[in-house]
Amino acid sequence: MKIAVIIVRTLVGLMFLFSSVVVLFNLVPPQELKGGIKTFMDGVTASHYLLPLIKITELLCAIAFITGRFVALATVIIFPIMINIVFFHAFLGPSELPTVIVLLLGVLFLAYANRKSYTPLFNAK
Repeated sequence: MKIAVIIVRTLVGLMFLFSSVVVLFNLVPPQELKGGIKTFMDGVTASHYLLPLIKITELLCAIAFITGRFVALATVIIFPIMINIVFFHAFLGPSELPTVIVLLLGVLFLAYANRKSYTPLFNAK
């Protein structure tokens, strides 16, 4: 189980690292967007802060996953972003949905592997 956790957290971390670095440093020229994806991305980029905030959060969580430090915290922080990624691809860009589902399963696996870290959150005082 320990080896599986190391492999999954490293792969999830590398996927988030790659996606955040590519966007933050404009390493790939932007594609022509159409339809609902264009409308969604126009709204996200119009705020001027949301996309960098998301990508910096992904970068910090990726570093946590790769280094193995604060993995439980990084899993909690990345989960709402991951849900938004799943919904984005489910409703607007379903061609990448299988990859996103694999990434979601990786995040859920890490949450399950760190479940003991979350028990104090649910203790009623």
